Amino acid sequence: MQPLIEVEQLDIILQKKSILKKVNLTIDSGQIFGLIGPSGAGKTTLVKAIVGMEKATSGKVKVLGTSMPSLKVVPKIGYMAQSDALYMELTAKENLDFFASLYHLKGAEKKERIAYAAELVDLTAELNKKVTAFSGGMKRRLSLAISVLQNPDVLILDEPTVGIDPELRKAIWEELAELKNQGKCILVTTHVMDEAEKCDQLAMVREGRIIARGTPDELAAHTETNRLEDAFLAFGREA
Repeated sequence: MQPLIEVEQLDIILQKKSILKKVNLTIDSGQIFGLIGPSGAGKTTLVKAIVGMEKATSGKVKVLGTSMPSLKVVPKIGYMAQSDALYMELTAKENLDFFASLYHLKGAEKKERIAYAAELVDLTAELNKKVTAFSGGMKRRLSLAISVLQNPDVLILDEPTVGIDPELRKAIWEELAELKNQGKCILVTTHVMDEAEKCDQLAMVREGRIIARGTPDELAAHTETNRLEDAFLAFGREA
């Protein structure tokens, strides 16, 4: 079976600076794949290249068997960026309705998907409030709701739970596990080690390179403490 995300020998140079260096990555359906690493490591640039927002300087990126960027594939990707791209003067429901229309959702299906997405992030009671009145955490929740609206085959989430309370974060991860069981391909970037431990596979990113890859248990076993955080530090010293 062909991986849903394929990255081969990817180099990206921006403003004469090498951001990604010979990155190789494959992610299958029915899998939650985590990218962990410090700020500035290149995680967001890698995510943007997969979505098609950054062009490769060299190497290849394919999603669903198609070279990126590709307008044909974009509707099949749910993407949540680090920064919220929302219409502040609209209500949450109007934002969801607008993005649902971009995905050509109509009628009962659109209504059903909006209701599902709002419930997922616990915003059902806030749908008629303008986004300008939302807290930072509520905006992140709305951005996450938008990313799942069209029931995408590939879901790419760049630090999705920043600013979200622990109880809701737990519920969101439970739903991600359910989506994985439905065969979705989910890519998540995170700084939070207990979230990283929920992933099926992890890639540790440092200075634009993948310095280690494996299951959380495999990576943690690299240290005497069996702690993922210690493993990241150990692999960083070896890189």
